[in-house]
Amino acid sequence: MLNKNFLWGGATAANQMEGAWNVDGKGISVADVMTKGSVSQPRQITDGVRAGEEYPNHFAIDFYHNYKEIIKLMAQMHFKCFRMSIAWTRIFPKGDEKEPNEAGLKFYDNLFDELLKYGIQPVVTLNHFEMPFYLSTKYGGWRNREMITFFMNFAKVCFKRYAGKVKYWMTFNEINNLIDTDNPFNAWTGAGVLYQDGENIEQTMYQICHYQFVASALAVKAAKQIDPELQIGCMLHFGPIYPHSCQPEDLMASVKAMDRRFFFSDVQVRGTYPAAVNKIWQRDKIQLDLTDEDLLIIKGGAVDFIGFSYYKSTTAQADQDGDFLELPNPYVPKSDWGWAIDPVGLRYILNLVSQRYNKPLFIVENGFGAFDKLEDNKINDDYRIKYLENHVVEMMKSIELDGVKVLGYTPWSAIDLISASTGEIEKRYGFIYVDITKVRQGKSGFIPKSSFNWYQNVIRTNGACLKDKVGLTNE
Repeated sequence: MLNKNFLWGGATAANQMEGAWNVDGKGISVADVMTKGSVSQPRQITDGVRAGEEYPNHFAIDFYHNYKEIIKLMAQMHFKCFRMSIAWTRIFPKGDEKEPNEAGLKFYDNLFDELLKYGIQPVVTLNHFEMPFYLSTKYGGWRNREMITFFMNFAKVCFKRYAGKVKYWMTFNEINNLIDTDNPFNAWTGAGVLYQDGENIEQTMYQICHYQFVASALAVKAAKQIDPELQIGCMLHFGPIYPHSCQPEDLMASVKAMDRRFFFSDVQVRGTYPAAVNKIWQRDKIQLDLTDEDLLIIKGGAVDFIGFSYYKSTTAQADQDGDFLELPNPYVPKSDWGWAIDPVGLRYILNLVSQRYNKPLFIVENGFGAFDKLEDNKINDDYRIKYLENHVVEMMKSIELDGVKVLGYTPWSAIDLISASTGEIEKRYGFIYVDITKVRQGKSGFIPKSSFNWYQNVIRTNGACLKDKVGLTNE
């Protein structure tokens, strides 16, 4: 069965759970100026915090003041790790300060100590949709090369301060979301950038990517200098884009669609830009601030492992312009939010990425958003158990039958929190239900769901309770 050191856990992000948005010296992040939305109403990005607007990340679930109670529940589930992020604005409130905020550093000291008390390893993302708002307004976000310096100041402080407490780090969350320039959410949360009318958006996007690649590579080098045992990963959104049909044109469309996602991991894992991207730059006359020194830095800063999120699959259909349309997968069911439910797609992408890079993989997000009903202080979320069980079984098949090296599995999310895309808590993912009304009143509002007990047993048996479904009945 699975290696005894397999890292079972759950995933979160600081901006979606901590709250305390202006407590103990914390500055405003890009998430703090995003209003509440819904599945039909996009979140609005305001030019600062405005009176009268609802900003759900400001309170979130108030993990900042309730982390001990919540971590105790995670320990009851037998978590081996907890995937989380450090809010950049707790450490450097504006982002360009010379000295860090001690109160912010101390909060994470206490948080890591509480996790380690229960034998739970922190798995930490440095930049998870929460860069300083000030860096966006004063410097233009990641359009600006100076961002590399600011990020490195933040990264080095974290590596040094938490040496001995945190082994696994990731640099930029779902960095390949940047490729989708049609959705302003991606450039804003990932880079603090709002594209302007008349701007060469494609060129700006590639420039942002380049600066982040350099910053990520420098972070890998800095971490190894501080402690060679530290493991630094990239973090990407991986969902397969299948051919929409068996037509050769659709197959080629699928290849090119996946190339857009793999562009980011190609650079961060292999340390070089893929030839196809160089051709795009030549064709579209993309001119970047890109130096020979930058390329050497990227070459020397390859990551140790590949962290990724997996939620759904889509398909690619060739169009008349030689490009492709990304369409829903017609052969799989969908969630309440229209996301394809495709467990086999997880096994497929694990095999595909493993064969491409031959690096350890870490599933750091995978989950099912749904409207959970609290009845008699209980939540029966059998639909979530079914979703997660089917995905865990396919993950175990990739390990036990296909030989893929997977470090761990941290489903999204450990606990209900604020949805990044809509700002709702009603889109619930967690093993622990959050009664936000009670939490706002200073009461305990954290209630284990049925999936809590299911996952507790999966971790306790290290997946052995599912071996029959994996096809390992003779072992």
